[in-house]
Amino acid sequence: MLLLWVAVVAVSALATPAPGAGGQRRGAVQAWPDAPNVVLVVSDSFDGRLTFYPGSQVVKLPFINFMKAHGTSFLNAYTNSPICCPSRAAMWSGLFTHLTESWNNFKGLDPNYTTWMDVMEKHGYRTQKFGKLDYTSGHHSISNRVEAWTRDVAFLLRQEGRPMVNLVPKKTKVRVMEGDWKNTDRAVNWLRKEAVNYTQPFVLYLGLNLPHPYPSPSSGENFGSSTFHTSLYWLKKVSYDAIKIPKWSPLSEMHPIDYYSSYTKNCTGKFTEKEIKDIRAFYYAMCAETDAMLGEIILALHQLDLLQKTIVIYTSDHGELAMEHRQFYKMSMYEASAHVPLLIMGPGIKTNLQVSNVVSLVDIYPTMLDIAGIPLPQNLSGYSLLPLSSMFKNEQKFNNLHPPWILSEFHGCNVNASTYMLRTNRWKYIAYSDGASVLPQLFDLSSDPDELTNIATKFPEVTSSLDQKLRSIINYPQVSASVHRYNKEQFIKWKQSIGQNYSDVIANLRWHQDWLKEPRKYENAIDQWLKIHSDPENI
Repeated sequence: MLLLWVAVVAVSALATPAPGAGGQRRGAVQAWPDAPNVVLVVSDSFDGRLTFYPGSQVVKLPFINFMKAHGTSFLNAYTNSPICCPSRAAMWSGLFTHLTESWNNFKGLDPNYTTWMDVMEKHGYRTQKFGKLDYTSGHHSISNRVEAWTRDVAFLLRQEGRPMVNLVPKKTKVRVMEGDWKNTDRAVNWLRKEAVNYTQPFVLYLGLNLPHPYPSPSSGENFGSSTFHTSLYWLKKVSYDAIKIPKWSPLSEMHPIDYYSSYTKNCTGKFTEKEIKDIRAFYYAMCAETDAMLGEIILALHQLDLLQKTIVIYTSDHGELAMEHRQFYKMSMYEASAHVPLLIMGPGIKTNLQVSNVVSLVDIYPTMLDIAGIPLPQNLSGYSLLPLSSMFKNEQKFNNLHPPWILSEFHGCNVNASTYMLRTNRWKYIAYSDGASVLPQLFDLSSDPDELTNIATKFPEVTSSLDQKLRSIINYPQVSASVHRYNKEQFIKWKQSIGQNYSDVIANLRWHQDWLKEPRKYENAIDQWLKIHSDPENI
C-alpha cells in the first residue's frame, strides 16, 4: 500500500488540462477536440455527507479527496429511490421510479432496455461493465419481494437481523470484500490490456457492493444483511473520537412510518452507546475500503497516461442510516439514506468546485450522453450536469433548465406506505400513501440538518405549497394506488405458484422468528388484506 500512497502524491501533482476548443452542442459545455473516455464507479450504500465537511472529518478518504481537489463535487446529490434496484433503474434509464415502475428490488428495467451505455456504444464508444449492476428485474430473495408485497398487511414482524459488527483482527488485511476487489482488478486489467490500445473513446462502468452491510446467516435461511464487517487495517482510517452518536426520538414519539421501519429492521430493542458507535465506525471503515478501490482505477488511468483524457464520475445508489433515526440500511428519505456522493473530474471539468444545487441520479443519463456529444432525448427526467461542473460560459442556461428540486420515491419493503420526497434548497417535504391517511413530514435542513423536528403542522402554508408542487410533478395518490394493486397481484401469483407449500414457505422467510410464534394469526391477516379491494393503502 506504500506504493499506492506514493502514487496518490504523484497524481495529485498533475495539472488539470484545459478544455479543448470547439463548437457547442445541445446542453453541453464546450466541445472537446476528441471525445473523452468516461469511467463511472458506482458503490452501494455510501452516505454522500462523508464527502464534505463535517462528515469528511470522521474517516480518511484520500481518493475522494483527490477527486474533490481536481474536480467538481455536488453537495446535494440524491438517490431517486433509496434501495438498490429502483435507484439503479433510474440511473441507467434517466427516468423517475414511477415512470420505470421499478417498485421494489425485484422489479427493475427490462433486460433489453436501452441504457445510456447502449446509446454511447451506438455512437462509437467502446463499452465495458464490471461488478454490481442490479437495475433489471428478477433479482433478490423471495423473502425480500414478499415483504414488499405484503407491507400493507396489518401485522408487524421483524424482517432483518439485529445490526452487528464483525472484525477481522489483522492489521494487514486490506482486501476484506474480496468480490469487489476481484471486480476492481478485472477493471484495471481491462484498462491495461484493452482500453489503452483503443483508437475510439471508451466508457467503463465498475459497480461495487461496498459499503453495503454483509449477510447475516445467523438470521436464518432467508437472512438479510445486517453485519458491518471490516479489518483493523481499515478501522485505523476512522477517527473514533469524531463519531457522532445520533439522537433518537422515544419510540412512542416516532412517526408511524419510522416506527414500522425501525421495528422491521430489528432496531427497537436496546442498544448501548458503544454498540452504536461501533456500528458507525465499522461502516466508515467499509467506506475507506471503497475509496481505495476507486483509487485503484484512478491510479491505473494515471499510469496509462489516460487520466487527462478521461472523465471520472463517482457516485452511489443510496446511503446508509448506520443507526441514525434508530435504523440501519436505507429505505428512508432521511439524509443518511437518501443523500449520495457525486464527484466528477477530468478534462474540461472545473477543479476544487463545490456545487450546492440539488441534483439526483437521473441526471447521470443525460450527463453521460452530453459528455459524448450525443443529442439528449426529450423524455428524460434528468438534466446534464456539465453546465454546473465544466468550463461553461453561460451557466444561467442550465439554471433555467434544471428545476430547483429533486424527486425521490420509495415503494419497497421495510416501509408500510409509498413514500415521496421533494427536496428543495431549504426544505425537505415527505408525503405518504394517498396524502391523507398518513401525516407528512417537513424539515428545514438549514436549521435542522439532523432532521429531528417535523414542522409540517407548524408551517401549514409551506407544507401545502410543497405538497401542491409535489402533486404537479407526480400524482402520488394515483401512483400509490397502482403500487397497492401491483403488490396484491404479485402476491396472489406467487401464492398460487407454490400451492400446498404456501404455509410452510411463508412461515420461514426472514420474519420466521416472529411468524412461527403465531402462524395462523399472520396468515389470517394476509387473508383479510387480500379481501380488501379498495385502492388506497391501509396503514
